[in-house]
Parts: sequence; C-alpha cells; structure tokens
Amino acid sequence: MAKKFSELRARMKPEAQARSAENAQIMLAAMPLNELRQARGLSQKMLADVLHVQQPAIAKIERRTDMYLSTLRSHIEAMGGQLEVVARFPDGVVKISNFADLGQKSTA
Repeated sequence: MAKKFSELRARMKPEAQARSAENAQIMLAAMPLNELRQARGLSQKMLADVLHVQQPAIAKIERRTDMYLSTLRSHIEAMGGQLEVVARFPDGVVKISNFADLGQKSTA
C-alpha cells in the first residue's frame, strides 16, 4: 500500500526535513523553461494562446538552447514573470541594464 508523502515527511528528523526543503529550493531556483511552465500550472497551449502563436512554437522554444533575449523575455512575461539579465563575478553581481527597456523600445 502506498504511503502519503506527508506521513513520510512527518517521520523524518528535523535536520533531514531542513535538508530536504533546502534541496527543493535549490532545484526550484534553476530549471528548464518547460519545467518552469509546468510549475506555473500552464500548458503549452495556454502559453501559446497568450503569445498568439501555435502550440508547436512553444515546444520549439522550450527545446532551444540559444535564442534572442526578446523571445525569452516574452516567454517569461507570458508566464507572469519578469526577465533580468545578471552577470555574476567573484567580487559581486551586476544587473545588466541594457535590456531593461527591450520590450518598450520594440513597441514604440
């Protein structure tokens, strides 16, 4: 008989629960576009409707490893998010501001 995950988690030691929660946050912090879409509760069809494209176009975007920032930005915004481009260096993090107005410039 299958056990409920909540019951299994309740039997875990507090340290193990904390490690598990930390690992879950790490996994949620970095994921491919298709997993992000699924985590947001969206189907490819729903996202395609928002972006006014066909569903196969969404599948193609999610498989790509290289794309325009404007394509990625519109995909993220259609999911309700906001894209930021950040450069990480040993001595700090810099948000690249060139792309902040990318969406506004294309509509002007």
